[in-house]
Amino acid sequence: MKVDNLEVKIFETRQEMGAAAAQAVADKIREIQDTKDFVNIIFASAPSQNEFLAALKEEKWIRWDKINAFHMDEYVGIAADASQNFGYFLKVRLFDIVHPHSVWYLDGNATDLDAECARYADLLEKNPIDIVCLGIGENGHLAFNDPHVAFFDDPLVVKQVELDDACRQQQVNDACFDTFDEVPQNALTLTIPTLLKAKYAFCIVPGEKKADAIYHTIAEDIQELYPSTILRKHPNAILFIDKASSGKLKEISSYSQA
Repeated sequence: MKVDNLEVKIFETRQEMGAAAAQAVADKIREIQDTKDFVNIIFASAPSQNEFLAALKEEKWIRWDKINAFHMDEYVGIAADASQNFGYFLKVRLFDIVHPHSVWYLDGNATDLDAECARYADLLEKNPIDIVCLGIGENGHLAFNDPHVAFFDDPLVVKQVELDDACRQQQVNDACFDTFDEVPQNALTLTIPTLLKAKYAFCIVPGEKKADAIYHTIAEDIQELYPSTILRKHPNAILFIDKASSGKLKEISSYSQA
């Protein structure tokens, strides 16, 4: 299935989806490693990525010592070793296991957050991104670009944002926090243009709670109210979804699994 430029692949289970996404990313990494010394990759931190990350770390023939890793967002004020910290999430699930050449963490505890955004932006500018592995939020956000701050022509590379209520509630729904009030109100995020600068985008979105977001991604006009719709303009983007997250696509008259 293809919607504008976006290729959509549907799988029966989360495990099948994660394995297929990992295979596709691994193949692209190996392809790029044949042509350049280092591959620069942005990773997402969320439970939706668990199956993908678990499969990716098992992929053979990836030269992790030739990979530079970034992550796309971080809470402000969460301890670096807290389970909810996005850098720590990736550290324990992937980076400490596969040992990339470089891992650049976004520091949500920096004394000067503007300077931290500038530091990370400089790293991204000096290491152009080859691959972005991302998800889609329940509100359609990419990274922490919730609808009210998801500017398709954002002049910034990395910025501070205030999270909307839907985004904060999702963190409770995902069992990352026990209560809404525990979820930080502020975060740092790579902007939409920064994410889309990646030459290849692999978007992994399982689960029934994401069914509305997937429907909007595919059915709505491309607009900032539904940030994920911008993926349909990327020249090399693939959306991996499972049966649960694809559940509302049947409501689209033109929908076909072919």
